[in-house]
Amino acid sequence: MRVTIHQPQFLPWLGYLDKIDQADLFIVLDTVQFKKNEWQNRNRIRTPKGWQWLTVPVLQRFGQRIHEVSINQTVNWRAQHLRALEMHYARAPYRDPYLDELRALYAMPWEKLADLNLAVIEWLLRSFGIATPVRRASEWRAREEPTDRLIDLCRSAGAADYLAGPGADRYMDKPRFEASGIALIMQAFHHPRYRQLYEPFEPNVSAIDLLFMQGAEALATLRRSRVQAPMPVV
Repeated sequence: MRVTIHQPQFLPWLGYLDKIDQADLFIVLDTVQFKKNEWQNRNRIRTPKGWQWLTVPVLQRFGQRIHEVSINQTVNWRAQHLRALEMHYARAPYRDPYLDELRALYAMPWEKLADLNLAVIEWLLRSFGIATPVRRASEWRAREEPTDRLIDLCRSAGAADYLAGPGADRYMDKPRFEASGIALIMQAFHHPRYRQLYEPFEPNVSAIDLLFMQGAEALATLRRSRVQAPMPVV
């Protein structure tokens, strides 16, 4: 079984979904420290001027784990997000059914950021047609050191190999990981080009951009973009 692991992102980009689509199980890494001004509580959407952040305001302390972080209920972020999506994607051919589903998600009384992110990720997977099951790292016990944590989670899930993102060099000891008996595979993601509402093409925005533009064809576009199947690291 192939496992991939990543922190829960808000409205993640296509590379995130591509990695999940190539795995048999996705483990949401909700037990690590929350990082401010990264992707855990915000992402970008396409606009006539390039892109715009959609940010979920949070209440967090330094060192707090992602699953402990609360959403700031004093900010009307839901209305701000929906207004931006309605305005900037007004001419997107497949916007309306997905936006209705997002409105229903946004209407729920979210208190924890990780719960919101997990719901949004699962909605995106269903919308794209990606059937990979999702579990939380907080369901298992794992050591704190980054490489040990990955080994423990992979073993708990019964993984034969682990699909790592291109930034793996920054956080894992590859020789020690491979010595654990779990094969290490690197994601080879090539961002697809597709027609957006505005020119020039802007990569690395939220995956909802492709979804709103192509609907049920979005997954085929994502899969066609792969340079090749990921190969074991040697």
